[in-house]
Amino acid sequence: MLVLTRRLNEAIKIGDDIQVKVLGIDGDQIKLGIDAPKNIDIHRMEIYLDIQQQNSEAAGVSTDLFKLIKNNSKKD
Repeated sequence: MLVLTRRLNEAIKIGDDIQVKVLGIDGDQIKLGIDAPKNIDIHRMEIYLDIQQQNSEAAGVSTDLFKLIKNNSKKD
């Protein structure tokens, strides 16, 4: 992991298309601005993990449903 120190209004560049800028500092919270192309998904980590869990659960249901349909079609 790369660790960088930035001050208020300083930024980092990720590749050619993404910039992350420190917009504010208030106690133990930092406000970041992220400038990235619209096709790049940006989520807080807890939201990202929730999305991954929901996708995994949905895939499991889809797989179970497919197996059920497949088994029922064999009986016909």
